[in-house]
Amino acid sequence: MRLGLYVNLYADAADRPRLADTVEQVRLAEQAGFDWVVLGERHLHRPGYHEALTSLAYLAAHTERIGLATAGLIAPVYQPVWLAETLAHIDVLSGGRLTAGFVLGYRPEEFTLFGTLPRERVSRFEECLELVTRLWTEDKVTHDGRWTSVEDAFVSPRPVQSPRPRIWNGGRVSAALERTARMCDGWTTSFNELDSELPGKIEEYRSFPRGAASLGTEVVVCREGYAAATSQRARAALEAPLRGLYDAYGDWKRTSADAARYAQQWDDIEARSVIGSVDGCAERLAAYGEMGADGVVLRIQPPGMPQADALSAIETFGTDVLPRLRT
Repeated sequence: MRLGLYVNLYADAADRPRLADTVEQVRLAEQAGFDWVVLGERHLHRPGYHEALTSLAYLAAHTERIGLATAGLIAPVYQPVWLAETLAHIDVLSGGRLTAGFVLGYRPEEFTLFGTLPRERVSRFEECLELVTRLWTEDKVTHDGRWTSVEDAFVSPRPVQSPRPRIWNGGRVSAALERTARMCDGWTTSFNELDSELPGKIEEYRSFPRGAASLGTEVVVCREGYAAATSQRARAALEAPLRGLYDAYGDWKRTSADAARYAQQWDDIEARSVIGSVDGCAERLAAYGEMGADGVVLRIQPPGMPQADALSAIETFGTDVLPRLRT
């Protein structure tokens, strides 16, 4: 079981553009034995949200071993050649630690911001990932597509990893799972995917044919996470800031099919999370392994959680939970 830390890139008027807390958390996670630091992406967030790719490069300069991943970049809004070149350079700068995770996106205002339309997102996504993959692995790429045309294009320097960095994709419906198996190397679940749904979704994902360029069918489960001496302490630290985040998601996801899941009670949230005592968290992580997950990404610090509380949970996962899993 591999473990990732999903870091908080939210900012506010008192914290812009300061990433010192994030660096402190990621360095602690690296020392504690986490496998990845994972970044998300958001635009048009009035309080502030640190841009993902420059933040990833910044974290690469402040770490040595931990994997650097996104979950996920909104692929349909990017120019594919620029994206391939930028991600390749992050892999070079980090010494081969990049995992590039993508999503289709769901907020109409984000598509409008970049001059695209929601109805174009699937074809733009597929064309973008096809070009990124080819530019990472081929000496010259000629492509005349619906959205992008290039002739004898190439990326130099190419990524350090051979044959290329791994690619993740998120999504819940069957079409997204099929697309992931065909075009990517791993599936990242939603944070609100129910545990009861996971075994069936994992089986369905792995039943679809893999594309010729696929490097595997990795499953990475995304979960809220907080480990403490007791489950009561974990809840006391996490509940209030997490409720604030879920209230915000209810507005952001008003056009998404899973918007209602962010209005659930604490017991519903806890039932699909890794929150509680050391033993309880170890059991939850082990259960995801038994379902077929290769890794779990934990969102430990919602906006509003004090830095000291976030560091305490990261240390507890590393010192007390991970050793139970790995022995």
